[in-house]
Amino acid sequence: MAGNSFGQIFKITTFGESHGKALGAVIDGCPSGIALEAGDFVEAMERRRPGKSSFETPRSEEDRVEILSGVFEDVTTGTPLTLLIGNRDVKSKPYGVLKDLFRPGHADYTYFRKFGHFDYRGGGRSSARETAARVACGVVARKMLAPLGISILGHTLEVGGIRARKMDPSVIHQNPLYCADMEAVKGMLSALDAAGKEGDSLGGVAEVLVRGCPAGLGEPVFDKLDAELAKAVMSVGAVKGVEVGAGFDAARLKGSENNDPITSKGFSSNNSGGILGGISNGDDLVLRAAIKPIPSIMKPQKTIDRKGRDAVLELTGRFDVTAVSRIVPVLEAMVAIVLADHYLRASAIEQDFGA
Repeated sequence: MAGNSFGQIFKITTFGESHGKALGAVIDGCPSGIALEAGDFVEAMERRRPGKSSFETPRSEEDRVEILSGVFEDVTTGTPLTLLIGNRDVKSKPYGVLKDLFRPGHADYTYFRKFGHFDYRGGGRSSARETAARVACGVVARKMLAPLGISILGHTLEVGGIRARKMDPSVIHQNPLYCADMEAVKGMLSALDAAGKEGDSLGGVAEVLVRGCPAGLGEPVFDKLDAELAKAVMSVGAVKGVEVGAGFDAARLKGSENNDPITSKGFSSNNSGGILGGISNGDDLVLRAAIKPIPSIMKPQKTIDRKGRDAVLELTGRFDVTAVSRIVPVLEAMVAIVLADHYLRASAIEQDFGA
């Protein structure tokens, strides 16, 4: 299976399955001299960890990160950094039905068509469990970016059609949805409760804001910063769309409305989302991800078996009602990884040409 690596200089490779012994990542290109110990991962892993609220799967994992290589005396050495996360609370029996039947809306069918044989327990490699490794990599990337003054903040913008109208960063970590509007949280939780009782699921929208990003990150043409961010975000399971800045709303504006006027004090608006021509312009980066409803639901669904015969799937087991809140820290991590990679690429260019 190819496609398990991301990045050029700061390059991550994730491995492992949902119900395997462990999952983890190798980071190649991590600079030396970064203070790093196991305790640095706790907060970020806790935010992504399942089982914290009624609308999340009750699977209980510690998600403790073990550093296997690349660190000596709590400082990175510049050699490949290997991170390991054990799977402790594995219950594979409810997934036995998926040995023969495919979940509508899930990767089961496409994995079978591509590989012929795959680990169907908990979704195997296609499970959201894989994102734990990404969040761990994001911790390292953010430690590299922090001294540069770059901060990354993700939040839930919408769940089940209920959209946040306020932006109060102080309340994001005071509710289980990581939403910046406490009034909207009430409606979102009510909608999630109703969907859960019906055996159904809900989608939504998450937003990531990056402050302190310097101008000049990104490469022309194919390696545009927004293109790399879009790929990073779209690589997260359940994400079906990405917007940067005004996004699709830009299609409904006139040029005079969409252009961001440039003044001696900077840009007076930010429809560009902080990126012009694929290169950061020094303004805040703004991107949003559309997240589909979880396909694993408790309602009977029409499907087929591995021989193509019609069937009805009725699931039991442990599933989220929505993926939006748990995806927020994953999106933050992927954005951090992209920025770390592009910062190192820009630094390499400066060193090569003596800038």
